[in-house]
Amino acid sequence: MTFIQSLILGIVQGLTEFLPVSSSAHLVLVPFVLNWTLDPTKAFIFDVLVQLGTLVAVIAYFWKDLVAIFKAVIAGIRDRKPFEAANSRLGWFIVLATIPAGLGGLLLKSKVEAAFANPVMTAVLLFVTAIMLTLAEIFSRKERDLESITALDAVIIGFFQLLAIFPGISRSGATISGGLSRGLKREAAARFAFLMSIPVMLAAGLLSVLDLVKIPDLGSFLPVLSIGFIAALAVGYLSIRWLLNFLKSRSLIPFAGYCAVVSVLTIFVAYFR
Repeated sequence: MTFIQSLILGIVQGLTEFLPVSSSAHLVLVPFVLNWTLDPTKAFIFDVLVQLGTLVAVIAYFWKDLVAIFKAVIAGIRDRKPFEAANSRLGWFIVLATIPAGLGGLLLKSKVEAAFANPVMTAVLLFVTAIMLTLAEIFSRKERDLESITALDAVIIGFFQLLAIFPGISRSGATISGGLSRGLKREAAARFAFLMSIPVMLAAGLLSVLDLVKIPDLGSFLPVLSIGFIAALAVGYLSIRWLLNFLKSRSLIPFAGYCAVVSVLTIFVAYFR
């Protein structure tokens, strides 16, 4: 992987991690469409570790919210009233929503890695994302605020996040769709989706660090990785701010259309190549 490839993939990661168009799909499909030959092992580790850049971005963006949630959780434990305050409930529900994807990631790690090497399957799953976004937009009520979220909501949205361990199923698209299916407003669903992504992204990054240290030429790979990390961080921060403003008054249909078009074009490229 070259510095230019790392920069491009870092920008792609930053743009697509939070927009509901599947960053994992784009990290598979961009090299495929551009006909790049990348070491599969290094490419997979790069794809996961570069998410640490977007992890830093989401933590930076929601820093005040995270501090408030942490303080509320500690106060709730101290006062033996963990679910009384809204922020304390939100903290516990983020943990609850993380469990399905966390267990799924550990149990299905080998299958997920294999899926990253299959651009056509990734394209098919990207089309599934398009369908999911469309159905969520059409059939959801969009009337509940984030403060109204319940434990059942968290579990259901958590299972939507479980789908996103495979490339092509957008994490933000799946979890926002899950939130909409429970009647949350678009912006509320997106905020919860971003907050609940933090533990999973952190765990995935830490697991990949263990794989990273096994690479023989680690010293030469780290500078390349750093370029992608910085690009993903900067672009990811801007993407979060833009999407939350966008969803205040606009629908997910444009993203569904984009996913469908990219999916079909990729399948055509694979067929004719």
